[in-house]
Amino acid sequence: MKYKAIFIDIDDTLLDYVSCCREAYDAALPEHPEHFQLFFDIAGHLFSEAKHGKYTIAEVMDLYPKEFIAAIGYPESAVEPFKHAFRAAWGETHTLVPEAKEMLDILRTKGYLLFAASNSFGHLQRRRLERAGILPYFEDTYISMDIGYDKPDIRFFQEALHRCGLQPSEVLMIGDSMTTDVLGAQAAGIEALFFDRRNNASLLELIKEL
Repeated sequence: MKYKAIFIDIDDTLLDYVSCCREAYDAALPEHPEHFQLFFDIAGHLFSEAKHGKYTIAEVMDLYPKEFIAAIGYPESAVEPFKHAFRAAWGETHTLVPEAKEMLDILRTKGYLLFAASNSFGHLQRRRLERAGILPYFEDTYISMDIGYDKPDIRFFQEALHRCGLQPSEVLMIGDSMTTDVLGAQAAGIEALFFDRRNNASLLELIKEL
């Protein structure tokens, strides 16, 4: 094998981000399903700006509830209850991307060490992987709030490599973001595979040469 280990992104690589986001939103604000697209757009814009260094992920986690609550005309006092309700519900979401579990089965059978690599809260992401039944596939989870740096910061990948005791040449990154996953990993000397989920890419097709 060319690689010893594979770093795998979580949202929109293993777990369906849109479905999970909708589920958490409906639990947090069930009386206003019509505002979901607005919420999704606000959060998406802020996360996109975080990818380019304008905000940290921690800052975005506080910003998007504030901007959303203001946009729908709720009082500022509604921000914290909504934020905590959404975050709690998010930790229970676990809809898998098609072929995600099959991909993990194949990679484990081939002998690869697997590590989750994600931007978010560590305890929430581990809970979601556990609820999806795929946490046992991973040797460890490298989550930005635990690591101390967000992807695509090269220090995220350097710390992940330090923790697993591997060299960049021994690891492959798989993820759905060209910015945070592919370019971030490559900046750290790690080869990467881009999972183009927006164009209905197949995870099994993506890994067939591994």
